[in-house]
Amino acid sequence: MRVRPSKRSCFYANQAGLPPAATMYNLFGFARKKPSSGRIDGEGVYLRPAVMGDFEPWRRLRGASRAFLTPWEPTWPPDDLTRPAFQRRILRHDDERARDEAYSFLIFRAADDALLGGITLGNLRRGVAQCGTLGYWMGENHAGQGFMAKAARALLRHAFVDMRLHRVEAACAPNNERSRRLLERLGFQREGYARAYLLIDGAWQDHLLFAMLESDFLREESSSSDLASQFRQ
Repeated sequence: MRVRPSKRSCFYANQAGLPPAATMYNLFGFARKKPSSGRIDGEGVYLRPAVMGDFEPWRRLRGASRAFLTPWEPTWPPDDLTRPAFQRRILRHDDERARDEAYSFLIFRAADDALLGGITLGNLRRGVAQCGTLGYWMGENHAGQGFMAKAARALLRHAFVDMRLHRVEAACAPNNERSRRLLERLGFQREGYARAYLLIDGAWQDHLLFAMLESDFLREESSSSDLASQFRQ
């Protein structure tokens, strides 16, 4: 039997300029602010989606950092650093953004627009979860200088304030000390240990599981603001 929406429910939905399904979605508290897909500014860095004009600096940075990055990433396809593969990557990212599934950005230094690395908020789950997963990479020559922490803070602020997420998750291999220290410094809490969690560098590898809640982020932001205010006085 086909169930039709009542005339009354359709009337109130139309009065609000929304279809009945969207009205019910809002009534149950699942409404969210549509995230921006443009530039995100941070402290000394900015993030923006990749465009074809980024191919050469991206290719050079990834190529020069191959040995540094491959132990922590899925196996690179043979054509990974080619222009057609980069174009396919951009098209995939655009499609994911349009579907509200993932938001991928390149990281640039604000002072000279130098490409530093990349960062993604992916695997978005809306509804009762309102959650995403943080992923990132940094060119070898730029690692250890605080750029990734600044980029991640900018993206986390966007995730919690603009996208209205409740939770952001992250994972790193137990022997990836640099990534573990970054997550802890950002305020992520370790929540578990997952065996054979991700297929990385050709093998299923265990991972440490971390997460940050919106309340964790707001508390960190408040503490940082209070500390900065004390130094200004």
